[in-house]
Amino acid sequence: MPEAITILCAGVGAVVGAIVGSFLGVVAGRWPQRRSVIHGRSACEVCGRTLAWFDLIPIVSWMGTRGRCRTCGAPIGIDALLAEVLGAIVGGTACLASDVPGWSVAVLGWLLLVIALLDARHMWLPLPLTIGLAVTGLGLATYQALAGDDAAILAQALAGAFVGWAPLALLATSYRRWRGREGLGGGDPLLLGAIGLWLGPLGVIHCLLAAALAGLAWVALISVRARIIGTGGMTAQSALPFGTFLALAAWPLYVIG
Repeated sequence: MPEAITILCAGVGAVVGAIVGSFLGVVAGRWPQRRSVIHGRSACEVCGRTLAWFDLIPIVSWMGTRGRCRTCGAPIGIDALLAEVLGAIVGGTACLASDVPGWSVAVLGWLLLVIALLDARHMWLPLPLTIGLAVTGLGLATYQALAGDDAAILAQALAGAFVGWAPLALLATSYRRWRGREGLGGGDPLLLGAIGLWLGPLGVIHCLLAAALAGLAWVALISVRARIIGTGGMTAQSALPFGTFLALAAWPLYVIG
């Protein structure tokens, strides 16, 4: 029976997570355009048709229409489906977590998800989200330190923040002075510093390494694709959403402890 309850809980968490992921996808689409994420019904961005409730069922609606508007046939975009699927994974995993608090798995996962979406779509890491990530990470570390009467937990979190922020900030400053232009977004050091509050110094090093490897793999994939279809690939001036890779690497590292 406990196993059945766990599975049921994970299923409910996945459903809730899919709904949250759908909302975060809307946030990532509207916020950069300064549109309200609360007011205004969802509509097709091409024909303007207001979407009915059955067009807004996470994952199911996208699969049912094969990612196209039912009226004009315009593609909806697979990023909407990814937001819902990843949100569901976060919600389901939060109910199964044992080594870390389930609520923290959900909070971290959904915060990192919207950060990853915004950076991937718009090359933008909003400061309020980074601050929210830092505040929740610091709050969790403080609570655990007080509950366990162990100040080392808080010290590790603060050390993780410094180890995450300092190297990237130094790299960004050095590159800007050397080349006279930005080579690393100003939000990346702050994001990794906030992640460090969650992962600690060793975890943040693993996160940076994993994100760098993922970024290199992405560049290689784009280059191979460009050669196959005969289009331009990545250049020295091409921008890479490094914050997305940091976010996607940080969450599983936190879950596995």
